[in-house]
Amino acid sequence: METVVQAVNKIFGFITPISDWLWEFPTNYRLWSDIPVVGNFSLAIILLVGTGIFLTVKNRFIQVSHFKDGIRSIITGRCVSTGISPAASFFLSTAMRVGPGNIIGVTGALTAGGPGALFWMWVSAFFGMATAYAESVLAQIFKRKDGADFVGGMPFYGRKLLKDSALVGVGLTLLYMLYALFCFPAQGFNTVSAVGEVAGILTGKTYAQTSGLYWIAAGIIVVFTAYITFGGIKKVTRLTDKVVPFMAALYCLTAAVLIIINFDRIPYFFASVFGGAFCPEAVFGGAFGIVIQQGIKRGLMSNEAGQGTITMAAAAADTDHPCRQGLLQAVGVFLDTIVICTMTGFIIILGGLWLSEDSAKLLNLDKLPYFLASVDELTPSPVGGKVVKLLVASCFGMFSYTTLLGFISFSEISCSRISPKKGFKVLVRLLCLLVISFGMSCIMAGYKLDNLWAFSDLGNIVIVYVNLPLIFLGLKYVMKATRHYKLADGSPFTAEIIGLELDFWT
Repeated sequence: METVVQAVNKIFGFITPISDWLWEFPTNYRLWSDIPVVGNFSLAIILLVGTGIFLTVKNRFIQVSHFKDGIRSIITGRCVSTGISPAASFFLSTAMRVGPGNIIGVTGALTAGGPGALFWMWVSAFFGMATAYAESVLAQIFKRKDGADFVGGMPFYGRKLLKDSALVGVGLTLLYMLYALFCFPAQGFNTVSAVGEVAGILTGKTYAQTSGLYWIAAGIIVVFTAYITFGGIKKVTRLTDKVVPFMAALYCLTAAVLIIINFDRIPYFFASVFGGAFCPEAVFGGAFGIVIQQGIKRGLMSNEAGQGTITMAAAAADTDHPCRQGLLQAVGVFLDTIVICTMTGFIIILGGLWLSEDSAKLLNLDKLPYFLASVDELTPSPVGGKVVKLLVASCFGMFSYTTLLGFISFSEISCSRISPKKGFKVLVRLLCLLVISFGMSCIMAGYKLDNLWAFSDLGNIVIVYVNLPLIFLGLKYVMKATRHYKLADGSPFTAEIIGLELDFWT
């Protein structure tokens, strides 16, 4: 197997420099980097935040004025005969958003940029809500029926907006598939490693990655994943409907208990966040540009607003108006970043490990151990610390697993653009399971697939550069749908309202 891994790393050895160059452009050129403040920001960050600001103003802060509508759609829910319910779609997309990045991603941002990075996460999430709204409305407008299900998303609206080009639809589908396939190994191993963390906490032992525990856990996970995904998207959503609310509530409750126990430190939290947002501490580099970049980049990559990667879930919903689903997705960004990422930020900042005598050593820890060390710092007793760490490790495992299911489901929906046949769907599911198994077995055998991790970063940035222009191409349709929604005159939404012939909404 080692020979195979070396061959894979060699084949994809060119990925890392391309990914880094695209993420850093044009900060990797002196002419740009010498510009005060602005020179610290890459084109990707400027475009993502700029798009969010523009869409917020264009839609007159719809993520604020109609926020209650999104909440109401989640709470009330409704039964549907085709597709999945709006609430089920919301939980499916949240399964993708709320992942390991909500713990290790936030930890990475705060250890690199300091507490102020959390403030810029909030900023990016607020404007990202408008971007998520727009791309989800497009996904709903251009969705189509596939038997009893709805399919759609970026590959579908991309094709329609670019002269109904089949080549564009296939290209966008393959782009997402490649992105998903190279994210599977990491998400699979995160799920398995959470099992090892839980076992280690319960037994007091440390399990090596090559131990039998990980191999057994991996086998069970793959078999269970096959059982769920081969039941189709409705079976997946039945699971995410239950797991996503539970894991989000459990994690937030655990964090809330830690915050209450350390209530006297809350003033320090807000002083650190708002002070560090504009005057970062020297221990984190002391550069204003670094703290903004870390906060915005990690925030946007956590909630996925603007990537087009959650549009497949938005399209799968059977709703009475595209904008209603758009508002649900805006709420999803709020839940991911403003709520869950903030809970992680509370624990890390209140822990204040960088203030300890061993700060240099602690800052060099891996992200999950650093987070768990912060949990230890906030718990009043060893027994309490063990219980809290057990809960956090369990949440981390659920975050990873639901993300894994989301990737498989979205890959299946996306590939419907190429062929809606059942046999093709089975092939896609088998390919996903094969890559998951290969990735987990390589990592647990002690081999590193370094270049595959870089591929997911490359997939992220390429999808951003592709999806944002598509949003602007379809903006006039989003605006027409939004005006009709705000009119609230009781008339049904139809294709005539936006002046197009559509596969649905006739």
